[in-house]
Amino acid sequence: IKLTKPCRLTEPEPPQIKIEQGEPDPPQIKEEPKEQEPSQIKIVGNLFLNSKTECDERLYFCPECGKSFGNWHKSVLKRHMRTHTGEKPFFCKECDTAFSRLFHLKIHMRTHTGEKPFSCTECSTTFSRASSLKTHMRTHTGEKPFSCTECGASFSRVSSLKTHTRTHTGEKPFSCTECEKGFSCVSHLKTHMRTHTGEKPFPCTECCTSFSRVSSLKSHMRTHTRDKPFPCTKCVTSFSRVSSLKSHMRTHTGEKPFPCTECCTSFSHVSYLKRHMRTHTEDKPFSCK
Repeated sequence: IKLTKPCRLTEPEPPQIKIEQGEPDPPQIKEEPKEQEPSQIKIVGNLFLNSKTECDERLYFCPECGKSFGNWHKSVLKRHMRTHTGEKPFFCKECDTAFSRLFHLKIHMRTHTGEKPFSCTECSTTFSRASSLKTHMRTHTGEKPFSCTECGASFSRVSSLKTHTRTHTGEKPFSCTECEKGFSCVSHLKTHMRTHTGEKPFPCTECCTSFSRVSSLKSHMRTHTRDKPFPCTKCVTSFSRVSSLKSHMRTHTGEKPFPCTECCTSFSHVSYLKRHMRTHTEDKPFSCK
């Protein structure tokens, strides 16, 4: 895009009137105040120019979205236009990733060099981006500036808010390539993929058991520590897993959400339903030795 800076137009000076000596001064004419005309917009090349501003204060407007830039920000307008054209002239020499701004390339290079120049003053954790440090500091301050307009839940990250809003919209943009099951966030998809790959990257330090989810490992560790942080509000029983507490609560509420498809019987636990189904299939997996 060629940016042209038009010269300021000046009105020709009125001719000088020579007044002979002895002649009376011409009468002073009082001018009526004129109504101020609205600012007119002129087109200069592919850009729009406000004709009422001074040369050093002229505004340039993006022809795609109308965003304005000062005369001293013509280079910023050029850079802004890449958001419309998709141009990415800055390439990483390590991985060929392209960027629209040199600044973004410099930040990206830290993923290759390992440089993390931004340190947390509370816990000494380091980051490659100032924005990442700013987000991290909210874990210390407890600040949650991003609120859900549907339920009022607050979050420290805008990405967490976006993921949360999908619980209201039902959107699941991340699909499994193996079974086409959809997920609201990419982390849930990654965890799900382990059911297909069999990967269990979280091992127990007490025994040889490994798990596909870190939450499953935490629950398992309570079998070693005997920690039962989930108490029943109806009786004195406590549980190491929240799922076990939910199942137990059905003994108080009488809820039986697992119906048999062969008869009208329902059960409070899925394990009870599986055991019952053997009466229909005549499956007898347990034999006397």
